[in-house]
Amino acid sequence: MKTPWVFVASIIALVGCGKAEPEGGEGGGAAGGFKLPVEVAVARADTVVEAVEATGQIEAVQSILLRPEVEGRIVEILFREGSMVGSGAPLFRIDDAELTAQVARAEADRDLAKQALARTRRLQEQNASSQADLEQAEASFRSNQAQYELLKVRLDRTTVRAPFAGVIGARAVSLGDYVTTSSPLVTLQTVNPQRASFQVPERYADVLEIGQEVTFRVAALPGRDFRGVVEFVDPVVQLPARVITVKARVPNPRRELQSGMFIDVRLAVDVRPRAVVIPEEAIVPLQGLNAVWVVGPEGTVERRDVRLGVRTPGFVEARSGVSEGEQVVVGGQERLQQGMPVTPMPVDRRPAGGPEQPQAPAGAPAAGDSAAPSGD
Repeated sequence: MKTPWVFVASIIALVGCGKAEPEGGEGGGAAGGFKLPVEVAVARADTVVEAVEATGQIEAVQSILLRPEVEGRIVEILFREGSMVGSGAPLFRIDDAELTAQVARAEADRDLAKQALARTRRLQEQNASSQADLEQAEASFRSNQAQYELLKVRLDRTTVRAPFAGVIGARAVSLGDYVTTSSPLVTLQTVNPQRASFQVPERYADVLEIGQEVTFRVAALPGRDFRGVVEFVDPVVQLPARVITVKARVPNPRRELQSGMFIDVRLAVDVRPRAVVIPEEAIVPLQGLNAVWVVGPEGTVERRDVRLGVRTPGFVEARSGVSEGEQVVVGGQERLQQGMPVTPMPVDRRPAGGPEQPQAPAGAPAAGDSAAPSGD
């Protein structure tokens, strides 16, 4: 007779439990408007510089290996190795005794031919000489004059002079050496300005222009930035690497940049003064694409695909998908769903210590040490 009462008591207990759950369970909290707290940062406008990165070296604007123009023995060296010389400065003297004698003889022959020409003209005026005699005398004088001038030029070339102002390198001859026209004497190169020479892959051909600004660092001078302006873009793609040579002129008043120095170059190809920049934490990779969660004015989140551009440390340019002033989620993205209500918790993501240097565009393919600009 006790069994029916036990059954009724069990039903009452179950009913009681069902009434108590809405008051303290999770379901009641969610139905009451629970919003997920997320960290957000504001998309801001900033100036970004899109750049190509490469490696290269310092080159002299003018650089030659001097050779003599006449044969002979070195009798005098008129410079100090490593010194600065002006344009036209004498550097070497070659023995000129034989040429000096030849010039004197040619001068005498010229003077004799000149006197003969004068006599023939007087005789021709007196009809005592034919026109043919006069023409022969004139030709003889011109021939002797030309021979004299030729020997004078050769005599002058026994002094080897600097064709331009620059720094003298190490000499390859000494006093008493016999040199020919193929003998190397000394190197000469300019030092101010210098050239920064580097190569970039051919896929950047459409963004290379004369006048673009180049910044670079030198391995031998750490911590210092140098600037130059592009003055040469090779119109020919070099094989087999398929690269384009670019050269920029760089001021070098203190002669710090020496030919052959290794450099890391950054070539600015585009400057965007009002680009939208967001923290890198906001980027969510998804099936080969990049997306961000944006908090709308109603307090709900929306996932948007974005096209990325230039990267800076901790930040990235959003070329599309986000507007200036919008809030992007930087913490808690893994629990978000489209249209979910959230409680934005702003965090400061501004870079400390001023603007950062621009880096390679996000997602750009790398080629050696070069960084690609972002495509459209």
